[in-house]
Amino acid sequence: MLLLVATAMIGPALGGLVRPVFVLGCVMAGWFAWRKSAAAHVQSAIALFAFAPFVRRLVDVTVGFDQSSIMLIGPLLFILVPVPDLWGLLSSGRSRNPWLVPPAIVLGCVAYGAALSMFQDDWFNAANGVLKWAAPVLYAVALQQRSDSSGELVNAAARAFLVILPLTGLYGIWQYVDPQPWDQYWMNYASITSAGLPKPYLVRVFSTMNGPASYATFTATGLLLVGFLRPGWQSLAAMVPAALGLLLSLYRTAWIALALGLLFCMMFQSTRKRALTTGLGIAGAAVAAVMFTPFGEVIIDRLQSLGSGADDGSGGERLEEFVTLWNMPGSMVTGSGFSVTDVGVAGAMPVDGQIIACWLTMGIPVGLLCLAAYMWAGFWATSAAWRNPTREGVILGALAFGAILIQMPLTSIASGEVSALFWMLVAMACPRDQTVEHVPELAIPLQQA
Repeated sequence: MLLLVATAMIGPALGGLVRPVFVLGCVMAGWFAWRKSAAAHVQSAIALFAFAPFVRRLVDVTVGFDQSSIMLIGPLLFILVPVPDLWGLLSSGRSRNPWLVPPAIVLGCVAYGAALSMFQDDWFNAANGVLKWAAPVLYAVALQQRSDSSGELVNAAARAFLVILPLTGLYGIWQYVDPQPWDQYWMNYASITSAGLPKPYLVRVFSTMNGPASYATFTATGLLLVGFLRPGWQSLAAMVPAALGLLLSLYRTAWIALALGLLFCMMFQSTRKRALTTGLGIAGAAVAAVMFTPFGEVIIDRLQSLGSGADDGSGGERLEEFVTLWNMPGSMVTGSGFSVTDVGVAGAMPVDGQIIACWLTMGIPVGLLCLAAYMWAGFWATSAAWRNPTREGVILGALAFGAILIQMPLTSIASGEVSALFWMLVAMACPRDQTVEHVPELAIPLQQA
């Protein structure tokens, strides 16, 4: 938090130099937090992903727009800091950890996608894709080595969201009513068309994050964690502005995932009562937003679109993406590697959903293998609700279930901050003491030797 505040306050005065300084500061902060504890590192990572894009916009509006988004590399390098510790943890040879198989498969698929980009001499996108796709997976492996069944890490995440949710929620409401110059500047120059227009009451709220999808996904996850793992009065204070900000993001995927998570938790005795109260609280905030705010009509229209079926333009566009890929020469069997598509350019095809992202990047065979690994990891995390039927285990299972069933078909959970959140929760749901099988050493009597 000190790094974020210092960059926001004095960063613009340093000019373009502040960008590499911020990235270096993220690496140093990651080293310090990991040395302190895994819980401190998780809390810091969540805060950094939530607020780094906001700090970037404050710098950009003063220094100039940075097309490469170099400051957003900082949080990814932050979560890579624990990777050097993995060698000693994984090379002992005294235990087998089957949970490592899905991450290993994903990393192999990422290497294939990077090789495709390098064969096309696209070294920048190869490096960018590896960083965005592989860093969250490696971080999950490091966290899984430190995680146990006590629920320490997921409770640490809930405490972080208890602070973050009201801040991002209130800022999101302000952004919708009166978008600030740094947000307007970013919306005018960034290659994003899903954030609406930089005018009052026409913004799809992205708050302090890098887009409506990222903000809504983090907020829906935080609402479930805070609603189930924090005391009632604390969770209520955090949930009201966050729920309103989530509605103003107009991101239906996160709405459905949140509702599915609540229904999942109602299946278990340890979370059934809290699921009812949390659901009523969120529903009450939605009703109040519709009845007593000037943007109730927008929310009603978006809610009604959930049942529009064939008339849903967004759903039609997603189906059209599959048709476009299938009609390409060779049906994209080998993949095109990592690339950055500017959806603001006429004729450019958007990439919505994990299925499309894997198909376009890695082709059909390798892409299906990558999808299978994600589903393997997701359903393994979902089983935490039965392996450890405490509040912590059930809520982690609910989040994983929503990610696989709803988010993966409709948005990409393999890249950037959304991927970091997904793999972070998967690692917590599959702690090492539940997945490691100890292999007894082969003892040879001295006489036989």
